Amino acid sequence: MIQMLVATLMWALVASLLIFRRKRTDRSITRAAFTIAIAMTLNVDGIYTVVDPLLGGTNIATLIADALLMTGLFFLGRGVMKSGKYRPRLVRAAVSAPVLLVALLAITAAFLFIHRGTTTTRFMSDLGAQPAAAVYSIINFSYGALVIATMLVLATRQYRDSAGIQRLPAALLSLGSAFGVALCLAVIVLDTAHATGHLHLMHAIQAAYDPLSVLTFLFLCAGFAVQPAVRRAQHRSRRRHTISFTAQLEPLWLRATLARPGLSQADPLAANSEDPEGHLHRVIVEIRDAMIDPRITFATSTDDRSLLERAESHLVGNDTAVATPLHVRNVEGRES
Repeated sequence: MIQMLVATLMWALVASLLIFRRKRTDRSITRAAFTIAIAMTLNVDGIYTVVDPLLGGTNIATLIADALLMTGLFFLGRGVMKSGKYRPRLVRAAVSAPVLLVALLAITAAFLFIHRGTTTTRFMSDLGAQPAAAVYSIINFSYGALVIATMLVLATRQYRDSAGIQRLPAALLSLGSAFGVALCLAVIVLDTAHATGHLHLMHAIQAAYDPLSVLTFLFLCAGFAVQPAVRRAQHRSRRRHTISFTAQLEPLWLRATLARPGLSQADPLAANSEDPEGHLHRVIVEIRDAMIDPRITFATSTDDRSLLERAESHLVGNDTAVATPLHVRNVEGRES
């Protein structure tokens, strides 16, 4: 049941990423979600019991699923790293291809020493008492802990460097990563307890596995799914502010172009660009040109200059520059 829920969450994330991130040049997150979704699907009991017999019935599907999960985590860590400017050497090393390759070779080698028997959906429960199985799982989850801890560091840094709604994805990713690290550490202790015969400790920790799994994937999926929605909301908000600034500057701009004709008169199509930011830039440039041209007299008030400075700050990406409410009708109509 838990495997089915996790797999469903991952495929829902894949669908949302394919819809909302299709124009992104970096596909690390999408590749990661797709790879992890396949891995989680292979772990669903009904699917596992169909796939593994096709591969010989010796639990090879477990190795494939775990290798896919590790590869997906690699892409996930790379995607989180690329989304921010904070990339210290240890972070780059943790999500590097050589570390992934070593981990994959290590779990493959350990897997070959496990007496695997026939297909079982309770691989570690049935075989975890074997030292080779414990080593296999410990390597697997140690790599997971390394990558997810790296994601936690990066997400926490992104949260600290963000403000407002921008913090929401980072907060969700931080929570998911924290639960993920706890999950990996719990499994490592669980494997050690099973292999060494401390069954009371094993059963005590086993109760935390399912809740930690669900919380990890729930918050991570939510964090990655919310990112495009936040970016889209920010884009729309910025567009509204751009149009608002342009409308407020229009009287000043008309006076400026009457006093000093510029591109707006020479090329009306350029002046009426459908790009709101390009149009605002043209408005600001023509006002500034009129203000500094010694051949003409162009008076501006303190309020005019303040509005112009705020529009310039907005245009260069200063989010603290917010347009004041307009008393202009049909401002949104200027987009068309």
